[in-house]
Amino acid sequence: MMEEMTLEQFEEAAEAVGHVTSETKLVYSEYYSAQTGNKVYFKPENMQYTGAYKVRGAYYKISTMSREEEEKGLITASAGNHAQGVAYAAKLAGVKATVVMPTTTPLIKVNRTRNYGAEVLLRGDVFDESCAYAVELAQEKGLTFVHPFDDLAVATGQGTIAMEIIKELPTVDYILVPVGGGGLLAGISCLAKLLNPKIKVIGVEPAGAACMQASLKAGEVMGLAEVSTIADGTAVKRPGEKLFPYIKENVDEIITVEDSELIVAFLDMVENHKMIVENSGLLTVAALKHLEVKKKKIVSVLSGGNMDVITMASVIQHGLIQRDRIFTVSVLLPDKPGELAAVSALLAREQANVIKLEHNQFISINRNAAVELRITVEAFGTEHKNGIVAALSDAGYRPKLVKSKGM
Repeated sequence: MMEEMTLEQFEEAAEAVGHVTSETKLVYSEYYSAQTGNKVYFKPENMQYTGAYKVRGAYYKISTMSREEEEKGLITASAGNHAQGVAYAAKLAGVKATVVMPTTTPLIKVNRTRNYGAEVLLRGDVFDESCAYAVELAQEKGLTFVHPFDDLAVATGQGTIAMEIIKELPTVDYILVPVGGGGLLAGISCLAKLLNPKIKVIGVEPAGAACMQASLKAGEVMGLAEVSTIADGTAVKRPGEKLFPYIKENVDEIITVEDSELIVAFLDMVENHKMIVENSGLLTVAALKHLEVKKKKIVSVLSGGNMDVITMASVIQHGLIQRDRIFTVSVLLPDKPGELAAVSALLAREQANVIKLEHNQFISINRNAAVELRITVEAFGTEHKNGIVAALSDAGYRPKLVKSKGM
């Protein structure tokens, strides 16, 4: 028989986390509502003080601990957001905290965790390796281990999001929740079903780390041999054992999305909502296009916004390429004066903005017959791109699109 997460505990948690959370009122999305035929709202947990929802579970967990446990000092493992939540909550409680993070964690998350006063240790390539080291260190030094998701108190704290959603939008039909280890999904689904069993709760995880989907299909917790996704906050090999029964009982469906969909979702959020949402938080945005429903009220939980500028730059670049806003085309032209100017004039007439040129004289033994010119161009979109390529073809340049590898 599994332990219970009760309505009374959720109410207690909601009161506790209210002391440390920012108000994240629902944001109505005209863009995604028009795209999907539903009424779409975002729960912007990326706007929390620590940049993610994780402070909820961390703070509630610490509030339930004994003074003896606090005095030992805390240790946790995290891909970044739970780390900041624990560090911030521990600082408020006057408790020493140690956080083990994967070596691949974005620098912004590492620095912010340190800034909240925690000691940060970088160990392991993925979360599971960091977690194993943290457990070992907790036993060795007698520290109190706070699991980032497989803990009922932590999950209860995360579940307070559902209470806020339903209070603000009582007629919500669907709640979409990002899935890593399952703490957020377990908490939200449990409370949502307690408050209104008709609400559909859907978990969304990256296709390259779909451990929850695999576990639900098997009927028991399953681990993956490896994970590969740009959604680092949900790059988990094995979901939580304690939480799995709640997810199995309360979650209606699991959707998986590809990394390429997260890239498009990032651009959509920046352009239409002026919001920075990290890749894991974008899972529920990308999933909106997978729902086969109409005229429903849907809330997508944006779990975090802690993305470093290097990752952001890479995502933007790849997104522009995916949207045909940037493309590379190869043309052949005689190696004689004036040919480059002629191509440039054609591109100017087509309102194509040249980003980069690569001139290869050794494509053919007969340079007079042809040299290759690779042009990286900025366009308005697919229609404009096709028009530019057609104009080059009509001029006899035999254009060939080249797969972009970045700029």
